[in-house]
Amino acid sequence: MATVFDVTKYILHKCGKMSTWKLQKLCYYSQAWHLAWTGLPMFDEEFEAWANGPVCPELFHAHQGKFSVDINDFSKGTPENLTEDEKDSVNVVIRDYGDMAPYDLRELSHSEAPWKDARNGLPDGAKCRTVITKESMGEYYGSL
Repeated sequence: MATVFDVTKYILHKCGKMSTWKLQKLCYYSQAWHLAWTGLPMFDEEFEAWANGPVCPELFHAHQGKFSVDINDFSKGTPENLTEDEKDSVNVVIRDYGDMAPYDLRELSHSEAPWKDARNGLPDGAKCRTVITKESMGEYYGSL
């Protein structure tokens, strides 16, 4: 199975340098839509319902302290670990979300049930480490 770092490197290879906010959201949407389309996770790592949207803690710790990153900022990950179906899922996410600004991706994720339900009514800006379940992601995006 691929890792979030394999997806990260694939996204950065395709898109180039980007903000860490945007990278997090593109990884989240890659996982979410792949779950919706195939019923299978692309990678094991989880996303949590942080104040600024879905965040994968492992990915966050790898880019912590940086505003933007490129493919050379990550020692882990091999894009070739992705299957053709996984690459197809990421490519659709890049096509549909790749031109969006990080703030717009944040607002979009804040309007959707998986993040909102995981936060369970917490006020804006409140810290949260609740996992956004893969089941909630697959169900929500699969219903759209």
